[in-house]
Amino acid sequence: MSGTLLEFEKPLEELQEQLDKARQIADKGKVNVDDLIRDLESKIEKTRHELYTNLTPWQRVQLSRHPERPYALDYIQAMTQGDFAEFFGDRQVRDDKAMIGGFGKIDGQTIMFVGQQKGNTTKQRQFRNFGMPNPEGYRKALRLFKLAEKFNKPIVTLIDTPGAFPGLEAEERGQGEAIARNLYEMSILKVPVICIIIGEGASGGALGIGIGDRVFMLENTWYSVISPESCSSILWRNWDNKERAAEALKLTANDMQQLHLIDGIIPEPVGGAHSNPGEMFATVRQEIVKTLNALLPMDPKERVNQRIAKFCGMGVIQEP
Repeated sequence: MSGTLLEFEKPLEELQEQLDKARQIADKGKVNVDDLIRDLESKIEKTRHELYTNLTPWQRVQLSRHPERPYALDYIQAMTQGDFAEFFGDRQVRDDKAMIGGFGKIDGQTIMFVGQQKGNTTKQRQFRNFGMPNPEGYRKALRLFKLAEKFNKPIVTLIDTPGAFPGLEAEERGQGEAIARNLYEMSILKVPVICIIIGEGASGGALGIGIGDRVFMLENTWYSVISPESCSSILWRNWDNKERAAEALKLTANDMQQLHLIDGIIPEPVGGAHSNPGEMFATVRQEIVKTLNALLPMDPKERVNQRIAKFCGMGVIQEP
């Protein structure tokens, strides 16, 4: 079980403490508690199943932000088994540490990976700007997209950001233009593009690397124009209604699929991606391989036309 438990996971903590005490008694060998241990293990499994199959939107938002949840570099290193060469810089301003990317191989297929990277410690989070890219991050991403297109290599983006950096200096350097440019350029890339939301998918910060032939969300992630807290602060002038906002925003993977805004949901291990990272990496890798096998044989013009049609059709309502 994860070392960091969220508020709704407290029932598991109590049962786990009872199980640990029972095992300590069993280790001393003075009392037979085998039946008690089996009973507690069964209760823990049942409670875990009940908790994670009935999550509210806000609870899924909390899971997407879990401090032990794997980030983009974790996925890339695991899926490529270390066969990854990271590239740096946008060739204009600097290297944005919140946006990472480079070539890696899966089953002999070279792929351009691009993603937002958060940090595991306080210093790393500051170094990565908490996964919030500046304009140069999006320009670096675009440079890598064009490099992949030049060498006819597919692209996989791993999205996990609370949003593009909202600072004044970012706006002065053209944050809006950089994201808009990516939207346009990604829509007409001639190579296959797969986008996977592995954590938070907030606003244009996520969309700036989110235009693809196939867009997937992990089971316990969210994708929305605004975070529940920011929505609550705008509508109710405080954060107290963030759970209500999360429900109204329809930001979960199930909501997004029902609205035809994504192409599929990648299941997570019971307990979230952080509870069994190895299984999560293998599942994402398998989805990438399967999707590339379907996209690579297609004619580039057909892929581009389908991609454009898909995004142009979002939000369109036909009245009877």
